[in-house]
Amino acid sequence: MEDTSNKATLRPQEIPDTFISLEEHEPTGFSSKEFILEKARAACTPRSLGSSLRRLLPVLEWLPQYSPRTQLLGDVISGLLVGIVAIPQSISYSLLANQDPIYGIYTNFFCNIIYAAAATSRHASVGSFGVLCLMVGQSVTRHLQLAGYGDSSAGLGDNSSSPSNGTEGCDRSCYAITVALSLSFLVGLYQILLGVLQMGFVAVYLSEPLLGGFVTGSSLTIITSQMKYLLGLNIPRREGVGSFILTWVDLFRSIHNTNICDLLTSLVALAIIVPVKELNERYKARMKAPFPIELLVVIVATIVSHYFNFEQRYNSAVCGDIPTGFRAPTVPDTSLFPSLALDAVPIAVIGFAMTVSLAEIFGKKHGYTVSANQEMIAIGLCNLIPSFFYCFASSAALTKTLLKESTGSQTQVSGLVTSLVLLLVLLWIAPLFYSLQTSILGVVTIVNLRGGLRKFRDTPAMWRLSKLDAVVWWVTMLCSTLVTTEIGLLVGVCFALLCVVLRTQRPRATLLGKVSHREVYEDQAAYKQLSSVANVKIFRFECSLYYANKDYFKAVLYQKTGLNPVLHRTHTGTGRGSRGAGFGCLKQARRAEKVPEGACAPSPDMHTLILDCGAMQFIDTAGLSVLKETHHDYKELGVQVLLANCNPSIRQRLRQGGWAGQAGTGAPLAFHCIHDAVRFAERWHQGESRDKQADPPEPDDTDCQVSL
Repeated sequence: MEDTSNKATLRPQEIPDTFISLEEHEPTGFSSKEFILEKARAACTPRSLGSSLRRLLPVLEWLPQYSPRTQLLGDVISGLLVGIVAIPQSISYSLLANQDPIYGIYTNFFCNIIYAAAATSRHASVGSFGVLCLMVGQSVTRHLQLAGYGDSSAGLGDNSSSPSNGTEGCDRSCYAITVALSLSFLVGLYQILLGVLQMGFVAVYLSEPLLGGFVTGSSLTIITSQMKYLLGLNIPRREGVGSFILTWVDLFRSIHNTNICDLLTSLVALAIIVPVKELNERYKARMKAPFPIELLVVIVATIVSHYFNFEQRYNSAVCGDIPTGFRAPTVPDTSLFPSLALDAVPIAVIGFAMTVSLAEIFGKKHGYTVSANQEMIAIGLCNLIPSFFYCFASSAALTKTLLKESTGSQTQVSGLVTSLVLLLVLLWIAPLFYSLQTSILGVVTIVNLRGGLRKFRDTPAMWRLSKLDAVVWWVTMLCSTLVTTEIGLLVGVCFALLCVVLRTQRPRATLLGKVSHREVYEDQAAYKQLSSVANVKIFRFECSLYYANKDYFKAVLYQKTGLNPVLHRTHTGTGRGSRGAGFGCLKQARRAEKVPEGACAPSPDMHTLILDCGAMQFIDTAGLSVLKETHHDYKELGVQVLLANCNPSIRQRLRQGGWAGQAGTGAPLAFHCIHDAVRFAERWHQGESRDKQADPPEPDDTDCQVSL
C-alpha cells in the first residue's frame, strides 16, 4: 500500500520520508473444479487410499510400533483398574439412563474396543457419562410415557408394565432400549458427519465456563433424580421445564414413605465411599493406584442384601436378574428417528465436546497431537456401531480418563484390557449382582458427581478474573437445573455468543501517548510518564469496526478527543446543508443530532487525528462508511485524519472502498506505524504554517472515491 499526503504543501513529487511503498503479491486464481479434480485424482492412488485408511483407523499407525516391553505393563494395570471402576458405574449409570444394568455393561464393553481402533488420543477413556445418561434417560422416559408404558419409576428389571398403544409384543424394558439405541444411532451419525465435514472447530464455541456451568447444573439434576433411590421412594420421574423443583416437591410430599433400610444403607455407603475417595485424591501422588472403594462397597452390599434378604424382608428395590452373554444384533427403529432427531443434537454436541476437550488436554500434557475431526469420527463410531448391539450413547468420561492417565496408561491397549474385564462380567459375574440395592447404585452415581459440584468453589476466582465468564457459568448452570438440560445448553451457547458480541460492541478505546526517547506509543490511562504529541491526538479502538459498534466508535472518539464536529459546526455556523455524493456507502441524508441547550462549541486544539487500527481485524461496509464520515467531518474543521497499523486485509478493504490516494490528491492517508504518521503530521503542520495559501479551497462536494 502506498502512504501519501493529503495537503497541497506536499506536492506529488515531494514524497515524504515517512512514505513506505510495498508491492503486494498478485492474488492467485482459485478454481473449485480444478481443486475437486486434483483431490479426486490424489485420492484414487493406492498410496492415498492406504493413508486414508490409516487416518480413519489410527490403530494401524501406532500398533505396529507398539513396544510390549516398555508399554504393556502400564496399559494392563491401567486397564484393569479402569475396568474395576467401570463395573459399578456401568450398572449405576444404566439406572440414570432408564435402562436395565446389562445395557450399561454392553455400552462400556463395545465403545472401548471401537475407540481404541479409531481414536488419536492415547489416554481418553470412553463409556457411560453421567450427563449424557441423564439426557438419554429424559428422552427415553418421554417416549415411554407417549407409548403408554405407565410409570417410568418402575425398578430395574421390572418389565411388568404393558403398553396401551398396540405394542404388546415389546415390554417396557424392550421399548426403553429400543428408544435408546435409536437415539444412539442418530447421535453417532451426527458426530460422524461433523467429523467428515471437518467441523471439529465447532467445539471451540463451547467455552470452559459454559461447559462447567452445564456440567454443574446437570449434576444437580442427576442428584435430584437419584434421591428417590436413596430414600426408597416410588415417585414418578419428572420431565420437562421445572422438573428439578417438581421432583423435590414430590420427595417432600412422600418423605413419610421413606424405606428405612434403603436410607440406612445409603448413609453407610456414603460414609464409607466419600472419605476413601477424598483420601485417594489427597494422596494420589504417593499411591500407585487408587483404592477401588466403589467396587468393594458394591460387592459387600450385594452380599449383605442377599443373605439378609432385604428385598423380601424390607421391600428394598434391587437390580434383579441380569442376563449373561450377548444378544443378537438388532437394527434401530427408523420410525423413531423423526421424534428423536432433535433430542440427539444436544447429546451429540456434549458428547464430542467432552471427548475432544479431554483428548486435547492430555495430548498437550504428554506431547502428542490430537485430531479433533478424527476424535469426532471416533466417538461417532462408538455411538453408531454399538447401537446395533443394544447400547446407549457414550462419550469420554472425566473420572475414568483421569484414573487411566494417572495409573500409567501408554496407549489405547488399556481400553482393550478394560473391555476384557467387562467381558468377564458379561459372561459369568453379572448374575451375582441380583441382590444389589438400587440405593447403592444411586450412591455410586452421586459420589462421582463431586467434581461438578466442586466448581462452585471456583466461581469467586472466576468472577475476579472475568465477570462475563462468571455470568455465563451461572446462567448456564441455573437454566440447566431449573429449566431443562437441553434448554440450558442452548441458552448457555446463545448467552456466551451474546457476551462476545457485547465485548466487541463496547470495546476499550483510549488516547495514546509517546514513551520518552522511544518510537513507542501506549495508553495514557494505563501508564504514567507518557508525553502527548502537540496538537496531535492518537486514538486506539481495541476491536474490529463493524455495524454493531460504529455508533459507539463515533461517540467515544468525540468524547476522547474533546471535539464533536457536529456540535462545533452547529455553534459556529460552518455546517453545510448537504453531503457530497462521492462517499459510496454513505447516504446523502444524515440523521440529525440533537445539541444540548447551553452547550458551548469546543475549539479545535489539534490539527491531526491519528486512528490506530492495530487492534482491528476487519472492517465491514458500515465501518468503512463511519471512517469516511469521520474523515469528512474533521476535515471540515481543518483536522486531517490519518490511519496507522492497518493489517493487509483492512488495507485491501480501504483500497476497494476508496480510502487512500496519491500525494497531493486530498485523499486520506494510511501509515504502517504510528510514529510515521506522527512525523508526517508534524511536517504537514509545519508546511501549512509556512504557507497558508498553499491549501486550495475545498469544494462542497468532496469525492473520496480514490484508490491506492
